[in-house]
Amino acid sequence: MVFEFDLDGIHLAARRILDSEPKKVLLFYGEMGVGKTTLVKEIARALGVEGATSSPTFSLVNEYHINPHERLYHFDMYRLKNESEAYDMGMDEYLYSGDWCLIEWPEQIPNLIPESHSVIRLSVLEDGRRRLEMENVVG
Repeated sequence: MVFEFDLDGIHLAARRILDSEPKKVLLFYGEMGVGKTTLVKEIARALGVEGATSSPTFSLVNEYHINPHERLYHFDMYRLKNESEAYDMGMDEYLYSGDWCLIEWPEQIPNLIPESHSVIRLSVLEDGRRRLEMENVVG
């Protein structure tokens, strides 16, 4: 799936992603400032997360409750020094929990990514709009 959107319509982009039935592990690729965190926040809101969400840049992971039985984990791997740090924090347990795992900078943890996942690539167009490419990877 490929489409373009502007930041005023990011909530529609989040809905379109969810309507396409992505895997629960979503990997977000794109340059710094492209809007990965903003899109993750909109997806969280569309899934039913209430209240404020924030970037887990320093904590590496933020946990949100969608309902009493389902969680969403938002990861920002940008500051990870090496993959073993992710192992130490129990990353594999999160990834195989069956809950939503939305991961920014997944290139930091290539050996931990489950075989089945969704990839979202964001880029900025000349007019400031965003281009989104999404693919489901089934292992």
